[in-house]
Amino acid sequence: MVTVRVPATSANLGSGFDVFGAALETPADIVTLSEADETSIEMHGVGSEYIPEDPAKNTAGVVAKALDAPAHIKIDKGVRPASGLGSSAASAAATAVGLNELYDLGLSRRDLIPYAAEGEALVSGEAHLDNVAPAILGGFTIATDETVTRISASLALVACLPDIVVSTRDAREVVPDTATLDDVVDTVGRAATLAVGMMRDDPVLVGQGMEDNIVTPRRASLIDGYHRVRERALREGATGVTVSGAGPTVLAMCRERDQRAVAMSMVEAFATVNVDARAYQTRIGPGASVF
Repeated sequence: MVTVRVPATSANLGSGFDVFGAALETPADIVTLSEADETSIEMHGVGSEYIPEDPAKNTAGVVAKALDAPAHIKIDKGVRPASGLGSSAASAAATAVGLNELYDLGLSRRDLIPYAAEGEALVSGEAHLDNVAPAILGGFTIATDETVTRISASLALVACLPDIVVSTRDAREVVPDTATLDDVVDTVGRAATLAVGMMRDDPVLVGQGMEDNIVTPRRASLIDGYHRVRERALREGATGVTVSGAGPTVLAMCRERDQRAVAMSMVEAFATVNVDARAYQTRIGPGASVF
């Protein structure tokens, strides 16, 4: 039997749509796997009642099939589904890492990323790497079809999750098909700034790099109170604010000394529009761990 802890992740970070991702210290899924003749899934934890236990309809089951490694998979969800915190990616990544350990498949962490992405495709419709890469490797990742680059950053973040639901598929439907050259140039510059900020552990550069005029405004429109939450967080010291993944979580980069004030302000701002929320005071942290 093998148990794996896999953290929540935040994809895009504003300017890095479908490319950037970061592992968060909290929250996390705990997945326990044991050998079996055929795959079965047992769901527990937050939002588990909405996740199918049929292996063909569960990201973990898809990964087990892709690796040809059947197992009994018990998933304790700490990452709420439809949160914008990589919930489906966490289960897929944990299963890939756990099965590799359980059956001694001999695959590297990087080898496991495409298998985890197959599970993620069940939910998002495409095998994106932006959540599964940091879930497996940890840190900040830049994932393309050709390469995955990892930067070992250590920065404070607040992930504020409102009690509303935005599905990944709905969030992808609002993404524009085209963009102006000016917006593309600005986004490229912002993304480069963010990557350098991660390399330097510089929350100001990262915050500046999180700005985006192409995807974020469309997704922000799906989140009640987003602009009010953003304004309050910046006023309390956040260096940058954006939508985490598909949303509805709102992600704020900040200095550690401002983390508590930023978290409280974001929850209070959601309350002004009659939306309950909880804020995770977290950091960029490690990926999957086996114990």
